[in-house]
Amino acid sequence: MENYEQVLLSIRQIIRAIDLRSKKLNKEFGLTSPQLLLMRTIKHSPKLTIRQLSKDTNMSQATATSILDRLESRELVQRERDTADKRKVHVLITAKGDAVLNQAPKLLNEDFVEKFKQLDPWEQTLILSSLQRVSEMMNAPEVTPDNLILSIDQESSHHQ
Repeated sequence: MENYEQVLLSIRQIIRAIDLRSKKLNKEFGLTSPQLLLMRTIKHSPKLTIRQLSKDTNMSQATATSILDRLESRELVQRERDTADKRKVHVLITAKGDAVLNQAPKLLNEDFVEKFKQLDPWEQTLILSSLQRVSEMMNAPEVTPDNLILSIDQESSHHQ
């Protein structure tokens, strides 16, 4: 098996572990990992716009908006229009949401968190930088109308 295939298997194991953790959180706590991630991000960076929030959590705006709709219906977050620029909407954690977060378990499995904390700081940094590098390598460039047209033009010129 090629090394890059072993990387894929490791990533799949990580995705599966995260997915199982999210299902467990939802079953036992009533919130999924993405919901908790959004709420924690909002708490630590109050008055974020939905665009900033989706960027900070690496979710599409549509996904973040859908999750926020559910959280808002449960009165865990609230949206507030910017007073200076009415086009901007900020998201805030509510008192009820703050109380829920104070009771919430960690997003990652407790065993992982403890094992990770026991590593030397240099090893924690090595793992983090390696994962960030893999993530960066796997992220395709954002598709915009300009680079889509350029890509199509390049393809058609290769076929001529």
